[in-house]
Amino acid sequence: MVTKKVPAVHEVTYSSPESYYDTWESRIGYKLVLGGRRHFAYYEPGTLWPFPLGPAMKRMEDHLYTSLDLHPGAMVLDAGCGAGQVALHMAHKGLQVQAIDITKNHVRWTQQKIKAERMQDMVTAGWGDYHDLNGMGAESFDGIYTMETLVHSSDPAKAISELYRVLKPGGHVAFHEYDHIDASRPPPGCPPDLVEAVIRVNSRSGMPANQLFDRGVLQRIMEDQGFEDIKSRDLTENIRPLMRFFYLLAYIPYLIICLFGLQAYFVNTEGGVAGYRALRRGYWRYMVFTARKPVINGPRRRKSE
Repeated sequence: MVTKKVPAVHEVTYSSPESYYDTWESRIGYKLVLGGRRHFAYYEPGTLWPFPLGPAMKRMEDHLYTSLDLHPGAMVLDAGCGAGQVALHMAHKGLQVQAIDITKNHVRWTQQKIKAERMQDMVTAGWGDYHDLNGMGAESFDGIYTMETLVHSSDPAKAISELYRVLKPGGHVAFHEYDHIDASRPPPGCPPDLVEAVIRVNSRSGMPANQLFDRGVLQRIMEDQGFEDIKSRDLTENIRPLMRFFYLLAYIPYLIICLFGLQAYFVNTEGGVAGYRALRRGYWRYMVFTARKPVINGPRRRKSE
């Protein structure tokens, strides 16, 4: 059997996150299906029925809050705030939140929600790119989190370096992100067309870092930048009910889309099918990575050095 060469990250052309989130499919899908949120929901393992979605989405936000392990009043950075629901949830928990995003509509919607909920004293929102936080002073935040946004990074090492710089010594980070098995060595029984579909979804949804994040890659980047006490937790089984729902919702439309060769216009539909297939095959995982910045900064180096 001839094995196809898996393209490297730099060999794939990626859409920008802004263009992905501004497509009509994304706007309608996120609004109607997820209530405007941009992240997965949390369920107890073994759950079959995913509804109602709202409380399950908030349980994932509660998990993020717990993972940060910060006291009320702590200043945190939401590095990729989406439509603002997570930032507001953290604020209602008592955290002071500075939210940034590179998508102008996300910033505008977040600002509108902050005003509507009269949370201006707890949350601010503005345009910002986690690759370049020069407008923020060093050691400004007690905590930093991402909710499925580092996967959009074009240079995750640079992004993590910037997040490390603006984090106070002793500060905590929590990254809710994805990883997967090396695409060049997929697990036994993983169809080649599935790997190709995942690559297409990463390309069309502006997720170059998701293509890069083989298992262990994000932890090594965090180590290289100086983080310590790095821990990971696999939440794949906790999101399975929602992934299964996406698959069932998308499967028939996906067959029609494939029949007419329209996959390029329906990335979320293909992603709903490919994502659940990848989960079932053990190729793809939903992970939480936590760490802290050393209280006394020393030279950044690998643990093995």
